Amino acid sequence: MAPIKRVLIANRGEIALRAIRTIQEMGKEAVAVYSSADRDTAYLKVADAAICIGAAKSSESYLNIPAIIAAAEIADCDAVFPGYGFLSENQHFVEICEHHKLKFIGPGADVMVLMADKSQAKEVMMRAGVPVIPGSEGAIKDIADAKERAKVVGYPIILKAAAGGGGRGMRVVEEEAKIEGAFLAAESEAMTAFGDGTIYMEKFIKNPRHIEVQVLGDTHGNVLHIGERDCSMQRRHQKLIEESPAIVLPPHVRLALLDSAVRAAKFIKYVGAGTFEYLLDADNNFYFMEMNTRLQVEHTVSEMVSGLDLIEWMIRIAEGEALPAQESIKFKGHSIECRITAEDPVKFLPNPGKITEWIAPGGLGVRIDTHAYAGYTVPSTYDSMIGKLIVYADTREKAIAKMHRALSEFTIKGIRTTIPFHIDMMKNPDFVNNKFDTKYLERYMKL
Repeated sequence: MAPIKRVLIANRGEIALRAIRTIQEMGKEAVAVYSSADRDTAYLKVADAAICIGAAKSSESYLNIPAIIAAAEIADCDAVFPGYGFLSENQHFVEICEHHKLKFIGPGADVMVLMADKSQAKEVMMRAGVPVIPGSEGAIKDIADAKERAKVVGYPIILKAAAGGGGRGMRVVEEEAKIEGAFLAAESEAMTAFGDGTIYMEKFIKNPRHIEVQVLGDTHGNVLHIGERDCSMQRRHQKLIEESPAIVLPPHVRLALLDSAVRAAKFIKYVGAGTFEYLLDADNNFYFMEMNTRLQVEHTVSEMVSGLDLIEWMIRIAEGEALPAQESIKFKGHSIECRITAEDPVKFLPNPGKITEWIAPGGLGVRIDTHAYAGYTVPSTYDSMIGKLIVYADTREKAIAKMHRALSEFTIKGIRTTIPFHIDMMKNPDFVNNKFDTKYLERYMKL
């Protein structure tokens, strides 16, 4: 494959700036696109070129495929980096990029299709020999079908949107009397959010841990795992704090989990960076939940403990380079990421506006991925995340202390942010002692 020379970044915000840096460090050129709402963003000046692709609404800019393709052709790009969100898992976008001779830095459309439908993905994983959560085999036809399947699976069950993510189109049902209302609500929400009302069913695992495995696959059939992450600190299925490694795992369970992800990636012939997400029950049994065929927000903690730049490797893979041996990847220390969002730290309600003061922390082992700064106006149009604070230390205990110190230094004025929440969590005995699960915040903060 020919070397990539100029990359269009089909995204915005902190991941756009994060990608620009790696692309330029590799001796390549980075082209940024932006909406009218982002026209004054500082990182546009760092890019080798910047092109406006439409109005503030995502549908008119960051989801506007014709505008993005036109920008790539105008800027003479030979590749597209999708980041996460927006078009990153849109198989039609991948196909259109290929039609226009643009290298899509990620997996092929066929694998995206395979993993996009959650019920189909589950069937594929079963064939790969990966443990899956007991549930319906395929989509649920109607309410009567849901009731019959629930009797077999056993209550409590969870109804999920097949095309879903982020907690949308999802309902937990404790008893048959409530399944009709839950099914109709999940179906309606899924149709609104994803344009697809297909629903499937799983056994609901109470108070699980959310563990995921980062993988890289190349065009030569090689697959590496880049360790695992614990993403259990969540609010309504939205991750808030992530860390690597997941110290809740006994060594033999960790080995089995990592092997499971590598085996699954090889089975589907995966190329690029991807993440296998699992639920871990109280008895350390793990079950495949879904695969994200893109880079994750929390990829940073995997980078910190492995020493790899995952975006660099995504590009190298797209250029046809073979991955090194698994044994060459050395994992060391502990990393924690806190997502900093422009939200009320108690109710998590969005709080967009102008940042009047920004004083970022620093020091050994402290990393900030952000596009924000003093004078930046956080728009109400997009996701409220304005940055990620990541720390690295020898142990989890030291990483927590470092994160608390860094958060205490972090000053943002003009808007409300979730920094106070994270400071509280770094002193929370349950978090410090690793005694939490995905439902912890619902109990702790009564969210």
